[in-house]
Amino acid sequence: MIKAYQAHCQARVDDALKSLFDSPAPDLARLHDAMRYSVMNGGKRVRPLLVYGACEALGGVAEQADGAASAVELIHAYSLVHDDLPAMDDDDLRRGQPTTHKAFDEATAILAGDGLQALAFAVLADPLRNPQSAETRLEMVRCLAHAAGPAGMVGGQAIDLGSVARRLDQHALERMHRHKTGALIEGSVRLGALASGRATTADLADLNVYAQAVGLAFQVQDDIIDVESDTETLGKRQGADVARDKPTYPALLGLSEAKAYALELRDQAITAVERFGHAAEPLRALARYIVERRH
Repeated sequence: MIKAYQAHCQARVDDALKSLFDSPAPDLARLHDAMRYSVMNGGKRVRPLLVYGACEALGGVAEQADGAASAVELIHAYSLVHDDLPAMDDDDLRRGQPTTHKAFDEATAILAGDGLQALAFAVLADPLRNPQSAETRLEMVRCLAHAAGPAGMVGGQAIDLGSVARRLDQHALERMHRHKTGALIEGSVRLGALASGRATTADLADLNVYAQAVGLAFQVQDDIIDVESDTETLGKRQGADVARDKPTYPALLGLSEAKAYALELRDQAITAVERFGHAAEPLRALARYIVERRH
């Protein structure tokens, strides 16, 4: 099921994204080309899939979630562009292609990331792209800002940079990843629920349990893949975290224990959405996919 659902959602969000990068003037063409390159160069679109899945779990339809799905992918793309910069992870490859600062230049990559971040909020606030009520759109903007900012993803990156060559216990490692990776995943699920127009307080609470488990499972599996895969399969440098002496779950728990923990988190996520019945099957399939993927 997940392959067909992923293909369907990828096509939807890609169609929505393509229209965002037309340059309004010749002197802005290079910037918009870099933004387009950073977003439209492949990717699993896991976060948009979570937006669509959460919306549909509550009885919404995909059309209601296109704006939110686009916004989270724009934020994710901006974060990758900036993470790859020499001042951060200094990576040359992303999805098997040169990173944005290699394909263009460092200054253009910084500006492209800045542009993608701002564009995400413009999309959420635009009633033509996000047809919810003004009150709901405002709540969605607040949700994404929290997930992407110092209380979420940016804060997690700051913790990550400060943790190189340090020995973290599991609590500290999970705190870092709940910010760096988990916050945007949690935000994606919440945005999808809000997009449905049907979310109750109880719905949001159950979906948050799901999202927290999936977000952490995603990072645990990423760490496992970084140990077991290769550069060609990953599309980026294999073993990069180990080379940078970053704390990882396999290093902390051992490889077999990390795999068991990923499966435990998967099961927590699946249990959290049981009451939504068949409508939540895409969310359950995504939880399974996240711990089964090899890149």
